[in-house]
Amino acid sequence: MIADYQFGKGIGKELFPDGSTFQLSRTKRIRQVLYSGKRIATARAKDGFFTLSIEGASVVHKLLPGKRLRVVVSEEAAPFVEKGKTAFIKHVVEIDPELRAGEEVLVTDEADRLLATGQLLLSPAEIMAFDSGAAVDVRAGVASKKEK
Repeated sequence: MIADYQFGKGIGKELFPDGSTFQLSRTKRIRQVLYSGKRIATARAKDGFFTLSIEGASVVHKLLPGKRLRVVVSEEAAPFVEKGKTAFIKHVVEIDPELRAGEEVLVTDEADRLLATGQLLLSPAEIMAFDSGAAVDVRAGVASKKEK
């Protein structure tokens, strides 16, 4: 239900298929969701929303139409972002206007190829108005070896 609320109706069932396992925290709350031994998502302690691994982000990317939940970066920045580097404002060419600061986002190139997943740092209006600074704190890139 949380995934449906956060990412869109029906996403939860696809993101966490039958056979998914849950790691619980010491307080018995869901901490991580795994499928076939790979981490799909982690529940944030502060609000219960999910952060996505690249595996989880690729599922959401395939299911969401158009530019939903996406921050599109220039081709110039794509190689760096897919290695897990921060996506900067000056490289953002398009952004879902419905996003809010703090939300989990998908970072793509202009051809809608998934590059990374991370947390949006500013509102879309701020990102389009400013010329410099960080736009997305990238958690994991498709080419990164290690997730934050």
